Amino acid sequence: MIERFLLPDLGEGLPEAEIVQWLVEEGDAVALNQTIAEVETAKAIVEIPSPHAGVVRTLHAAAGDVVDVGAPLISFDVDVDVDVDVEERVEAPIAAPAAASDDEESGPNLVGYGAAARRSGPPRRRPRTHAGRTRAVDTAVLEAAPHDARPRPVPADEPGRERPRSTPPVRALAKQLGVDLALVEASGVAGVITRGDVEAYATATAPARTAEAQPSAPSPADGGVDARTTRIPIRGVRKHTAEAMVRSAFTAPHVTTFLTVDVTETMDLLTRLREEREYREERIGILAVVAKAVCLALQRHPELNARWDQDAGEIVQHHYVNLGIAAATPRGLLVPHIADADRMSAVALSRAIRDLADTARAGRTAPGALAGGTFSITNVGVFGIDAGTPILNPGEAGILALGAVQPRPWEHRGAVALRQVTTLALSFDHRLVDGEQGARFLAFVGELLRDPARALLLG
Repeated sequence: MIERFLLPDLGEGLPEAEIVQWLVEEGDAVALNQTIAEVETAKAIVEIPSPHAGVVRTLHAAAGDVVDVGAPLISFDVDVDVDVDVEERVEAPIAAPAAASDDEESGPNLVGYGAAARRSGPPRRRPRTHAGRTRAVDTAVLEAAPHDARPRPVPADEPGRERPRSTPPVRALAKQLGVDLALVEASGVAGVITRGDVEAYATATAPARTAEAQPSAPSPADGGVDARTTRIPIRGVRKHTAEAMVRSAFTAPHVTTFLTVDVTETMDLLTRLREEREYREERIGILAVVAKAVCLALQRHPELNARWDQDAGEIVQHHYVNLGIAAATPRGLLVPHIADADRMSAVALSRAIRDLADTARAGRTAPGALAGGTFSITNVGVFGIDAGTPILNPGEAGILALGAVQPRPWEHRGAVALRQVTTLALSFDHRLVDGEQGARFLAFVGELLRDPARALLLG
């Protein structure tokens, strides 16, 4: 019997996903819950487990294709008695989507409790049909898990060859420059090949590749190296970010207010902490202190920790803070959140921010961490920017931008002195927050940064 597997909703109602790479081919024998493909949604890279044990009959899309949720992804012949060499198998329930047979149409399922095994007992060992391609399963499925992207001495036509980890724009650039990504040394986080890696490889090998291939002169019409434009498909994170920002900008009436603050006392505190043995390894920075100040300010000004429920005709105020932290990644801008940030100390927030950023840049952020935020912070200061007008994340009432901390001449105790100064920019939804409320919230955050000892007096 042929079982057809439809692309499931991988979380948060995303309508489509791009196939990054297939880990099986037509004719391969696969085990239940074996990882068969990596797909990229607008939020994360996700491993897809097999819902059946059987033989792959049809791959309904190729690597690089964008597949709609509910569309056929792969078909299996499940009547074949299959023995797959599985070195490690965990029988705990896993998140494996449901499938539909060719004779019966059904809609896509949310990620469920796992596929039912079609036979009992451990699988018997048998030599693999294609060496190195049928692999053991890590049952922590449906979590972003980029694979090793370092160069492998594998011939281009070897059936089991895996595609190196990179983003769609980088793959497009490699194709444009005639670079084989399998030969490129990866310098990005978690072995991700960056644009700089491709350009460096292309420059270093240009004479050899030119002498070997002798290609005809490229032209703008065929998108060659000398073309005056480059076309990059709008997919993944970039597409999701664009849609969210347009929806936010044209739904919530934005207001942005600015405050320039003397943060010398806070910077002196951070310097002292870095010199103390107990906190030296924590690497606490200004962003963690701002995060703590925001959490304290939201307790006093809950209007900023709310959302507008249009359907119910209600304003929903949250009694917890899921603090979003904007993170620039090779795949684009992500804003994962720290759950219950209001219950954390500045030290704990520093650790959480560091872990969040590392996970996001590695492409391993779970979809659930990208939804449900109640307020966000974006640190534009790391790029040397003084201030900006941040756009709200849809569903949130406020977002704070932290500018660069720089020494400036500043009035201090009746005289002009060189002080550490930064600019804060608060954007808020004017349906939920009045100008006075937004101003008082920002002033309170600024006061805590001006005199961090005040935080000790707040319950």
